[in-house]
Amino acid sequence: MPQIFLKKLQSSNFLKLLVIVFLSCGLLIFINFFTIKTLSASRGYVNGESHYSKAQKDAVRHLIIYMYTQDRKEWELFNKELKVPEGDGIARVALLNHDADIVAKNGFKAGRIKEEDFDDLIWLFKNFKNIPFMARAIKEWEQADNLIKELHQFGNDVYRKVEASKIDAAGRKKMLLDISILSDKLTITERNFSNTLGDGTHTIKVLLVCLNIVFILIIITAVSFYYSIMVKRLISSQKEVEAKNENLLLLNKDLDKFVYSVSHDLRSPITSLKGLIGIAKSEDDSEQINYCLDLMNQSLDKQDQFISDIIDYSKNKRSQILLGPVNLRKLLDDAVNQHNYMTNADKIIITKDLSIDEIQSDGLRLKIILNNLLSNAIKYVDESKDEMRIAVRAYNSGLFHVIEIEDNGIGIPEEYKANIFDMFFVIDSNKGSGLGLYIVKETLDKLNGSISVFSQSNIGTKFTVKIPNLYGN
Repeated sequence: MPQIFLKKLQSSNFLKLLVIVFLSCGLLIFINFFTIKTLSASRGYVNGESHYSKAQKDAVRHLIIYMYTQDRKEWELFNKELKVPEGDGIARVALLNHDADIVAKNGFKAGRIKEEDFDDLIWLFKNFKNIPFMARAIKEWEQADNLIKELHQFGNDVYRKVEASKIDAAGRKKMLLDISILSDKLTITERNFSNTLGDGTHTIKVLLVCLNIVFILIIITAVSFYYSIMVKRLISSQKEVEAKNENLLLLNKDLDKFVYSVSHDLRSPITSLKGLIGIAKSEDDSEQINYCLDLMNQSLDKQDQFISDIIDYSKNKRSQILLGPVNLRKLLDDAVNQHNYMTNADKIIITKDLSIDEIQSDGLRLKIILNNLLSNAIKYVDESKDEMRIAVRAYNSGLFHVIEIEDNGIGIPEEYKANIFDMFFVIDSNKGSGLGLYIVKETLDKLNGSISVFSQSNIGTKFTVKIPNLYGN
């Protein structure tokens, strides 16, 4: 009797375990289905934003060429390209107003989005529009649509003036500046949309991965009742897989954000150069041609600095830490000489107060830190001041070497201080890529160091870098 009872009990427990396993597998399939659906919809939105951004930039290029050449074909191309972001705007309004899905689909079709993505895009919008990340993305989308309307109106104004022959060289120059400002605003808004959507999607992905892990653990626990040895091996390997998955999720998030922003920032100067080349070809006035060449040179300088920042970022990520004696005075002199070509560099008084000459550290990473901080100080000088100054100090403080770089530049507004070390965060897109201070922070993390900032608007900024004193004296 006891054996029969025990067998029945075991059989009952076995059935319960089977039910738990099947339910868990069913829930896993359900969760993974929506995981794929969510990621597919997010991919569709990012792809749509790429078309949105490209069409907007192409429209700007055609408008600039039309303004200088009065070629009606360029005006028609401007209007054609502008219909792409306008189509996406129609879809957004239709979804917010609960219009028929066909209205939104027609808008997405005009926005050059693949038809197979329509249903997923509409599903994500309807079911997630009140979730904070999606609500922020929709807000950025709305701001971009408003800027597109401004661009359309601006284009109409240009058309009227060109057709009436009421535009001269000064007028074209002002309009070119206005177009550039509007295009920069659109680029920032488009980037914010994708970043917000990417961050939100990552959060959802992490949550769904956690749910996956929970149900997997339930299944493993159920099976482990009979196969304890096998389960122990599974748990050991599972922990390793989970750790790798977490690392991959973090790396993918940084990579997605990095690739997206880099592609935007690398294309922007190219688009400007194409437009300026088109203008220069149609110009006979040598002054206008020289002006276009100056603008081209500025675009190339900006792209060169951006590529240099990417190289520094790659070096810091991939290179091993190599500790050795570093001549701080020589490193600083080299950094100053390297930046002599920058605007206003020859007008700045640079003072050095170094109570330490040689420190034990990674020379390559210390060079990256000094170059970026010095470059930042030169870029943000206050040209209205009679005397522009940068002071560099270095001294020992207990367990740390301290390097201070202080300037009397324009300073950092209070509302931006919390974000200045974020990747691709810029206060003025014309002055940098948004990678410099991020690279400094990442590099110091590699060295187990730290950085702090004190700044006042219109007074100046002081960055304080602390690096471990490996000699201990």
